[in-house]
Amino acid sequence: MIVSGRAIRAALGSSRSLSTRATNILTALDIRSDADVCGVYDGEWKGSGDLVSSVCPTTNEVLARVKTASPEELHVALSKSREAYNFFRSVPAPRRGEILRQIREAVAAKRTELGALISLEMGKIKTEGIGEVQEFVDICDYAVGLSRMMNGRLVASERPGHSILEVPNPLGVVGVLSAFNFPMAVYGWNLALSLAAGNATLWKPSPTTPLCAIAVTTIIARVLEQNGIPGAVAGLVTGGQHAGQAIAESRDVELVSFTGSEHVGRIVGKTVQSRFGKVILELGGNNAAIVMPDADLAMAIPSVFFGAIGTAGQRCTSTRRLYLHREIADEFLDRLQKVYSALKPGDPLDDGTLLGPVHSLTAVDTYRKGIQYLKDTDAKIIAGAARYTAADLPAAGQQGNFVQPTIAMPKSSDPSDALWQTECFAPILNCAVFDNLEEAIHWNNAVPQGLSSSLWTRDLRNVGTWIGPAGSDAGIVNVNVGTSGAEIGAAFGGNKSTGWGRESGGDAWKQYVRWSACTVNFSDAAPLAQGVDFSV
Repeated sequence: MIVSGRAIRAALGSSRSLSTRATNILTALDIRSDADVCGVYDGEWKGSGDLVSSVCPTTNEVLARVKTASPEELHVALSKSREAYNFFRSVPAPRRGEILRQIREAVAAKRTELGALISLEMGKIKTEGIGEVQEFVDICDYAVGLSRMMNGRLVASERPGHSILEVPNPLGVVGVLSAFNFPMAVYGWNLALSLAAGNATLWKPSPTTPLCAIAVTTIIARVLEQNGIPGAVAGLVTGGQHAGQAIAESRDVELVSFTGSEHVGRIVGKTVQSRFGKVILELGGNNAAIVMPDADLAMAIPSVFFGAIGTAGQRCTSTRRLYLHREIADEFLDRLQKVYSALKPGDPLDDGTLLGPVHSLTAVDTYRKGIQYLKDTDAKIIAGAARYTAADLPAAGQQGNFVQPTIAMPKSSDPSDALWQTECFAPILNCAVFDNLEEAIHWNNAVPQGLSSSLWTRDLRNVGTWIGPAGSDAGIVNVNVGTSGAEIGAAFGGNKSTGWGRESGGDAWKQYVRWSACTVNFSDAAPLAQGVDFSV
């Protein structure tokens, strides 16, 4: 939430105390806890816009106050990004790869500290926070090699003495509008490919995770400075809707990568496309797991558990829908409910914690509304469906955003019902029972979203159906793997109202370059194609 500096000071007073734990994490990443933090970087640190308050979801203590970008600073940052691109596009690609290697080393050196900051500011448990930083490191590794392999191709010409080349060149400025749930990794996906391609990148992070962005940008800025590269090659503007809108509308930004809700994604997509810019959209998930009667339940149950519980149900790939074959439904739900009942909330910075808080009070309200809708529609509650009491919470989390992960069996399994069609971004798992694979696939595909999907089976025929033309229509189609926890080597993204965007591995890099078809004539004649005779 962004509010004026005067309002924050009135609410907090002229001074505030910060826990030792939080102070140590911020200090280790060179973030001051005793003064307002600059949230704009374009080669120099600044910020004269509204103050944004970074709040720890575990304790709801204010971690820091960040000075966001003013309208003038946004304009300057966009202009400097363009200037930086004009410089960086001429740096040889292998040299760009070397800079990426150094960024990789610098981020890896602070892996533990950055992971702790994710836990502190976003709320992810310790292993997931460190894992997110590792994902940043991994995509840098990938992009280092890619910098020497961003090849076009040679196409045969029908005309003698001619060759046709398809050539990739740097695209321009890439704007990254990232979400709170992956406050570092999604930027890493985009930055690594963008830098390898020779672009400048301007990052507008979620207004609720500005410190994660500042910490990462501080590390990257040092590497750029040491290599004589303009800082605006990896610029940062913190802020709210106005900052994202400025990037989406700017003709200085060739590509906008947006991660967030379907509602906002539609607005961003229309805005960018109205000026004929390029856009990558990573929107809603509403992901389903299907469990067949021949599935190995000892594998499926822990994977469904992680898919629904990981990041407190706030991943775009979180399992929202669980479809169980009638033959194993009762056993599966009984065993899953026992795992849920043993789950205890805890401090996300503690090693043994599996469930941390949801990210914000807004997320708590989303959960509350989702639970109320289930109750209003006579769903059967199998587990959860309430906030934790004080007795269940760690001492440091008494004021935190902790909610009970929920399993529910809606009264209707009709996939056209609003409950199934709309994603609730909270740890709520809705279940239904099916009789055959075709029915389950129909339910899987009947929602607007199409990000991740999972089938649990040991029958090869089911596998062939699931990954084939009559199978899942999602962008991620897994077999005996949960919906959540993708690797960087394959392209990541979804279909339908998830936005059709692809980031990270695979052919995703091809979106970060501009393509030219170049026909070269090295003969002594200039014939026309298709046998056209236009002799004078």
